[in-house]
Amino acid sequence: MTSALYLEHYLDSLDNLPIELQRNFTLMRDLDARAQGLMKDLDKLADEYLRNVKTLSADKKKEQLNHIQSLFNKAKEYGDDKVQLAIQTYELVDKHIRRLDSDLARFEAEIQDKALNTNRVQEDSAVSKKGRKKLKEKEKRKKGSAGASSEDESKIARKKQKKGGSVTSTAASGAVGSGAQADTSALGHPADVLDMPVDPNEPTYCLCHQVSYGEMIGCDNPDCPIEWFHFACVGLTTKPKGKWYCPKCTQDRKKK
Repeated sequence: MTSALYLEHYLDSLDNLPIELQRNFTLMRDLDARAQGLMKDLDKLADEYLRNVKTLSADKKKEQLNHIQSLFNKAKEYGDDKVQLAIQTYELVDKHIRRLDSDLARFEAEIQDKALNTNRVQEDSAVSKKGRKKLKEKEKRKKGSAGASSEDESKIARKKQKKGGSVTSTAASGAVGSGAQADTSALGHPADVLDMPVDPNEPTYCLCHQVSYGEMIGCDNPDCPIEWFHFACVGLTTKPKGKWYCPKCTQDRKKK
């Protein structure tokens, strides 16, 4: 029930309350007036009895005392009726107050529940948005990483390798290893390799400007523009001891 509709029903229930209160107060005022009148009569009868008690006979005394007692009982009944009406009037008003307090507590609980549900929906929405944002960022990272080629991984691995170490690279896997021996028969003669189609995205090395294959050796000159060379292209069959420099860097060193 909406607050406006509830207020309308509650005000409708209060329509008869003023009339009932007015009726009870009128009855209480009437009972009070009757009781006050009886008390005045009792005072007069009591005074008259006390003045004439010595001259009255026993039967007369008893008659007047009974009359006084009956009037007193009647006044007491009026007082009791007045108290009962006052209690009824109080309970009538208190009933509406209790109903209002109960309804207010219920409305407050409903408002709190709605606020909690609203907060929960907002939190769920925020979590969902955050999750979608993370998913989008993850997809972007995947797309970015998918664009990186295996040649970059090989180059990074070679740069991390100690200078002068041989590198084994097979056409099947493109893997890079430090100090590893490659089975060149699996690849065939270097001339056969040169006849193979070259991926334009794969980096080239050596004096022959070809991709990596077989065993390769790195120049120990950190400023060498080529860095890596095929064994066959530089006339090597095994890894030399100590430092090794490519032909170009060797000539540059001699000039110095």
